[in-house]
This record gives sequence, C-alpha cells and structure tokens, in this order.
Amino acid sequence: MTIDRNDTAAYAAANKRTWDASAHLHGTGPAWETLLTQAAQPAFSVFDDCITQTLEHLDLKGKRVVQVGCNNARELLSLASFGAVPALGIDQSAAFLAQGAQLAQAAGLTPRLLEANIYDLPDDIGQFDLVLITIGVLGWMPDLPRFFQVVFDLMAPDAKLVIYETHPVLEMFAPETDTPFEPEYSYFDTAPDIHEGGITYDGSDGGDAPTGYWFSHTMGAILNGCIAAGLCIENLTEHPHSNREAEFDIYADRAAQMPMSFTLVAAN
Repeated sequence: MTIDRNDTAAYAAANKRTWDASAHLHGTGPAWETLLTQAAQPAFSVFDDCITQTLEHLDLKGKRVVQVGCNNARELLSLASFGAVPALGIDQSAAFLAQGAQLAQAAGLTPRLLEANIYDLPDDIGQFDLVLITIGVLGWMPDLPRFFQVVFDLMAPDAKLVIYETHPVLEMFAPETDTPFEPEYSYFDTAPDIHEGGITYDGSDGGDAPTGYWFSHTMGAILNGCIAAGLCIENLTEHPHSNREAEFDIYADRAAQMPMSFTLVAAN
C-alpha cells in the first residue's frame, strides 16, 4: 500500500495496527510477570543510569509529567520515583495501554492513559511540566516539525522536554547482515522503511503482523524541528552506548566509536 507522506493519519492507523498486533508478545510470560512484581515495589524504575542522571538534574518533585509514546507506561510510572506526578501517557495502541493500566494498578498510581494519534489530540488534554520521549518514538513519526509543535503545545510555562533516543547515525547500520559494520542505509534517506512482522525487543521472531512504517530522521531534522516549534535547546549529549535492541550492542566499545544514542533537554 502506498501512503502519501503528508497523510499522517494513514501512517498512524497502519502503525497502530502493527503495535496492537504485537502487544501480546509483551504482556505475558516471565518477563511480564517480573515487571508486574517490580511495579509494586517502592521506588520502581526501569530507567537506565544515563536517563536517570538526566532526570535527577531536573527538579521533578510534584511536577506533572506526560510521556508521548508511552507504550505500556512502565517509564511513565517510573517517574514517580523522582517525586514527579505521572499524569498522562499517550500512545496509539490500546493493547499496550491495557498493559499500562495493569502496571499502574500494581504501582498504586492513577495516570490518565490516552489512546490517540499524536497528530490529532483532544482539545482538553491540558499542559504539563515535563514531556518525556524515549527510545523508538521519533522513528514512527512521518512529520517531525508538526510532531514537535504538538509537543510544544503540551508544555506548561517553564516546562522541560527530555528526549532519550537512538542516535540517527546508528540507523545507517544493520547488525543482522553479513557486513554489519558497513553502512546499509543512507543517513539522508527520508523514505519510509516498511516494517513487516510483530515488534519484539529481543531480536526474536514476532510472527505475522500488519505492515508498519518507520522513518529515519537526521540529527539536524530533530534539532530544527524543536527550534521551529519554539523550543530552546538546553543540552544535547551524544552517547557511545545503545538504548535499543541487544543486537546493536556490537557497535559499542570500539576503538573507532560512533554515537549510538543521545539525550536532549529543551525548554519552552
């Protein structure tokens, strides 16, 4: 199926089907049961040391937080360990949000979990002191300038935006090929990458699922999208570690090290 690049609603609908069909791969089994148990513990957090340090440098006590692309809300709920109020999680997958409701109940927290296309949010959604975006969200967005305008509109006065994402350079490489250290994709290719099959995080076969569409964005496109929306970039830190699937770890700890992830902090 060919979709017009400007038809964000069609891309959102396709990707929603992909994620909903993948949810069952994540909501059962030992890993899910362990996550449910952990969510009920004091100071529950799934954040790694890198994003933890970034969040610790912000004054989050009592601050209302929204996570865009919250998946099953495990990261949104983790923000309570910093004294923040996990107020809203937005995701297009009802199936993952249902898992989030289970985790929230285990954690004794009551965030609003909203199923929505980020490009078409309800008018009464409100504003927040922190907007959080983590791994894998930007790649599902066909229109970054419009996306960051929506993010800006979610921010209360003096709010912060924190992004912890895959570095765009890493998108050039394919660890599953016979030549994983040779660039497989152009850094500047903006055409949607067709994703077939269920989405897993451990490299396993996810089985059949409806077609999804992934978009690579340059660092320039990300920064310019923030700036065009009216955001002031306070800090951009590039990291030599991966925050995505384990197969990408082959690119870490090398003499000629490329950037693998980044943290961006911005204000309105």
